[in-house]
Amino acid sequence: MIVLERVSVAYGARPALRDVTLEVPEGELVLVVGPTGSGKTSLLRCLGDGEHARRCVTSGRVLVDGVDPRDLDAGALAALVGWVPQDPASVFAADTVEGEVARHVRPGAHDAHGGRRRVEEALDLLALTPLRARPLDRLSGGEQQRVAIAAALVAGPRVLVLDEPTSALDPVAAEDVLAALHRLVHDVGVTVLLSEHRLERVVHHADSVLLVGGDGTSALLSPAQAMAVSSIHPPLVALGRALGWDPLPLSVRDARRAARDLPATLEAAAAAWASGSAPASASASASASDPSARTPASGTPVISASGLGVVRDGAVALRGLDLAVSPGEVVALMGRNGAGKSTLLHALTGSLRPTTGRVRALPSSSTGRTVQVALSPQDPGAVLRQAAPDRTVSDLLDAADLEHALTHGTTADVLRDLSPDLDHARRPSELSQGQQMCLVLATVLGPVLAGEVEVVLLDEPTRGLDYGAKGRLAVLLRRAAKDGVAVVLATHDVELAAEVATRVAVLAEGELVADGPSTTVLLDSPAFAPQVAKVVRPLPYLTVDRLVAAVGRTPA
Repeated sequence: MIVLERVSVAYGARPALRDVTLEVPEGELVLVVGPTGSGKTSLLRCLGDGEHARRCVTSGRVLVDGVDPRDLDAGALAALVGWVPQDPASVFAADTVEGEVARHVRPGAHDAHGGRRRVEEALDLLALTPLRARPLDRLSGGEQQRVAIAAALVAGPRVLVLDEPTSALDPVAAEDVLAALHRLVHDVGVTVLLSEHRLERVVHHADSVLLVGGDGTSALLSPAQAMAVSSIHPPLVALGRALGWDPLPLSVRDARRAARDLPATLEAAAAAWASGSAPASASASASASDPSARTPASGTPVISASGLGVVRDGAVALRGLDLAVSPGEVVALMGRNGAGKSTLLHALTGSLRPTTGRVRALPSSSTGRTVQVALSPQDPGAVLRQAAPDRTVSDLLDAADLEHALTHGTTADVLRDLSPDLDHARRPSELSQGQQMCLVLATVLGPVLAGEVEVVLLDEPTRGLDYGAKGRLAVLLRRAAKDGVAVVLATHDVELAAEVATRVAVLAEGELVADGPSTTVLLDSPAFAPQVAKVVRPLPYLTVDRLVAAVGRTPA
């Protein structure tokens, strides 16, 4: 169905892919895996974006069902390949959900209803029927993602190409989308290629895996083969490697089978600690890796919301919400798409006026002035598009230092901490979404880590980030919290929440429905529990590092 023969892609003089040869049979679900900026998006766009292929494929041949995408106009290509980019809002052209989906319909010659059935099926498949009349610019990022997938499906393509389709989705919505893709592959025979950084969500759905890296691409591998060698792998694989499990588990069910003896091992380790026969360093390591065990620097809230209500476009976004955050806390806001997480962040910054209640930022104990609040939005492109097109990453880093009166190079150092290999001479438009996210995070975290900002709000900060980049971000957030900064992050990334959050607050329909220590809230949640918690429940472990430390071994 899909053939690439010695395909190379370049952006001007900068190569992105070299001599990629690949053959994908019909009716397969292929997962494309690689570090942030490795070329995954470039590979997928060769198939689904004809204009990109015409401009950037410098050599080789691309065939989809025997046709070169470069030879098709946009309408004909959409009927063959459904393309869902990382930033779906960038390709929207209608005003409403239904309008965006309907504009991609290509009615057949004998279709008396103008493709109406296809629109209804696509809306139903992606759970969009209740949102059909909603303006696109009033949707959450996850809701926009589902609209883009429905719009790609409605033309009935034989191939579906998706670039990080679950990056903005809550865990339940992500599983629903992946289940829909699974049905399309198995019941309809659609060929699906998708890239994803949150492998814990998707690797067990894949028929095969393609590894993309700086030294080229692999052949198609089975998921087990790929995870055995990939530097990018989900927590279950990391756990299996650390504990010597063979075969490596790809699903929670497989891991629970492999972990049948683990409770007894943990009980023995706990008894050894209690008797003093275990190394003190192992016990300290297990405790230090549990963020909910850390106490805030001060019990006095530095920012709070009281009775907060927000009405937007006639709809209630927040209702009667109370939330207080103290210095040194890391609070993860979780909940389904559209629950009100982003609205709450914007209300805390003061950029969104409450309909009822109030937001209060207290004076800083060290300076006496009202605390400074910084926000990193979930769409880095929206921030970077405001910069002049000829400005480089280095230019933006220098401008951030000047704006916040920081020592020259401060923001650049933060970016190196997040993305060590990113070339500062490149323009933001040349970066992957994950690299753009690292750039925006650096400009926000620079003054935070320099002690100029007391409250930092992060909206989906791991969109586009691989596991390595997420780990480096976690280090910076823990450092900020240790320095007394209050951190609030709205996230669907349950693994990040498990790594860094001292508290988890869950929103539903604009209301706070849970608020407590991360171990308590995440462990009890079937939707928001991280992989390790699902494997060893009811034992109170959330992360690989903490569990491995508890059994006295060193993580791989």
